[in-house]
Amino acid sequence: MGVLATIRKEWFIIGIVLVILSAKVQPSIGVRGGPLKPEITIAYIAVSLIFFNSGLSLKTEELTSALLHVRLHLFVQSFTLLFFPLAVWLLLRVLALTAIDEWLLRGLQTVSCMPPPVSSAVILTKAVGGNEAAAIFNSAFGSFLGIVVTPVLLLLFLGSSSSVPFTSIFSQLFMTVVVPLILGQVCRSFLRDFLERKKPPFGTISSFVLLMIIYTTFCDTFSNPNIELDPTSLLLVALTIFSIQVSFMLLTFTFSTRSGSGFSPADTVAIIFCSTHKSLTLGIPMLKIVFAGYEHLSLISVPLLIYHPAQILLGSVLVPTIRSWMTSRQKSSLLLR
Repeated sequence: MGVLATIRKEWFIIGIVLVILSAKVQPSIGVRGGPLKPEITIAYIAVSLIFFNSGLSLKTEELTSALLHVRLHLFVQSFTLLFFPLAVWLLLRVLALTAIDEWLLRGLQTVSCMPPPVSSAVILTKAVGGNEAAAIFNSAFGSFLGIVVTPVLLLLFLGSSSSVPFTSIFSQLFMTVVVPLILGQVCRSFLRDFLERKKPPFGTISSFVLLMIIYTTFCDTFSNPNIELDPTSLLLVALTIFSIQVSFMLLTFTFSTRSGSGFSPADTVAIIFCSTHKSLTLGIPMLKIVFAGYEHLSLISVPLLIYHPAQILLGSVLVPTIRSWMTSRQKSSLLLR
């Protein structure tokens, strides 16, 4: 395979490396408040584009079918908002015996309480070719659910309480997720024949948006002075986060592919990403509200700042492997019929 062919095939992985290097060299461009204004272009425009794109590309019957897949929804939401926080709480009982700063450990617990993101899980599921409709529903529903559940979990595990601006968070989610998705479906009803004939590169568009999200996320990470912590604690937290992500991805994969689970390979892809990803977009504002006045707020925020880019990076790297597995499983299913 020639160099150009390799670049064409692996352009997304190469793009990830390039945007991370660019963020490291000049983080001020994509940082919050910087020239790219990610607090607007990413939080509103990019997320809206992702869901408009999904609404345009998804057949209405696929979305309807996804809404009725109650078993999958129960699995994802129970894993994300029940099992995840409890498992991390047990893990922290062990980690408390190490040299990791106690406030970083509290930060790990806050990560576990966060809802799923409204963008990365959907894009990665789409990139693999999994059940995108199920990913959309669970990302959106989990985010709405998290507005209520996350503060309760933080109170339960960390003893923090505060009033949360449900109305403003709900309205932002509604405008950036629900409205673009409905608009995409409306446009599809008028353009169905054209879309099925021309087959626009919806997956490629979403991948470019994801690269933009990765770039601005790493700009924030590299420019954040709070990341300059004790190297040992920081390294241990990073390794713990990576271990949690890999372990939980394997766990969700194992449970969703076991005999009698009732989940298709495409369902499993959505489950893996939606169950293990955590939202930075909702997470940081929630932390600032719930832990308002805490002098250790910056330390508590660090694990989430590490978890978010790590989940996108790990998921993106695994896309080709998961796609190959799903394709082979689907071919095997067809041969058995």
